[in-house]
Amino acid sequence: MVMGTFIAIAVLLTLAVLVGVLWPLWRESRTLVIGGVIALGLATFALYRVIGTPASIEQAANAMPASLEAAIAELRTELKRNPNQPEGWQLLGRTLASEGKPAEASDAFAQAVKLLPDDPNLLVEAAQARLYASPDRKLDAQAIAWVQHALSQQPGHQRATWLLGISQRQNGHPAEAAKTWEPLLSEVDPATAATLRQQIDAARKEAGLPPLPAAAAVEPAVQTAGANALTVKVALDPDFASRVRLRGETTVFVIARIPGGPPMPVAVEKHTLQDLPLTLTLDDGDSPMPTQKLSALKEVELIARLSASGDPMRQEGDLESKAVRVTLPAAAPVELVLGATSP
Repeated sequence: MVMGTFIAIAVLLTLAVLVGVLWPLWRESRTLVIGGVIALGLATFALYRVIGTPASIEQAANAMPASLEAAIAELRTELKRNPNQPEGWQLLGRTLASEGKPAEASDAFAQAVKLLPDDPNLLVEAAQARLYASPDRKLDAQAIAWVQHALSQQPGHQRATWLLGISQRQNGHPAEAAKTWEPLLSEVDPATAATLRQQIDAARKEAGLPPLPAAAAVEPAVQTAGANALTVKVALDPDFASRVRLRGETTVFVIARIPGGPPMPVAVEKHTLQDLPLTLTLDDGDSPMPTQKLSALKEVELIARLSASGDPMRQEGDLESKAVRVTLPAAAPVELVLGATSP
């Protein structure tokens, strides 16, 4: 492989690892993380100056890809040349998912699973990618098999348990779904438990069963349900609106997600273009995944997205507002403008 490609892949892999490893510490102490990264960089640079060949890396740096698309293309080329790289396939899947290409992302994760068939986190990630790539948003037989294998490798895996319950409910077994989800109530935070309880009771109602008995754990959940709630104002740029004709029923998604994290939202609301301008509140009740809530986060990234397809996953041609990073709790409303040009 050419040196530029190697460096690009190394950088992308390093970023993926750093996000996963340093994210919990980042939320607790940004100063410590930033200081550690700077120290690591300086130490690496000094060591390389002593024992390495700086001229070679400086020459290779000039050949690094100029864009994410170019880096993806080079990563694809390298994986075609040497496909036995599970981390490379996993990285490709995550990147394609963030770029709104769920079908291609699912294929990449499938390749990674072939090489690491017993990694529970990878199995769950692959199953979730397959869910997003499905036109009817259903977990098919392969995705379910991956989820079940993940649970055999790590019993009680929270995301795998949640996905298993989804598949059971989708396939007409709401009582089984409720039973699958119930153990999670004692494992998640109170706010998450309150939302999860709603899903369980809805599944029990479908099965003709009474709701779960009231629990003492519900009280703190009620008190914290509004924690970190965000007021968001969404508008359409007037100049953009005058130049582009859009249908009033065009879908508008307002999304909160983890900065630098996976593309899946931690909170999302769906509206239409004719609703703009609008003011809304994002809170734990807007989370598509009960195991990840706004109330548990200290920082989020907010965007508004115009979607012609009506699909919450980003598609080619979708228009997004400039992302706004917000420290929680936020006292002031966050303003998002669709179609505004960068200054």
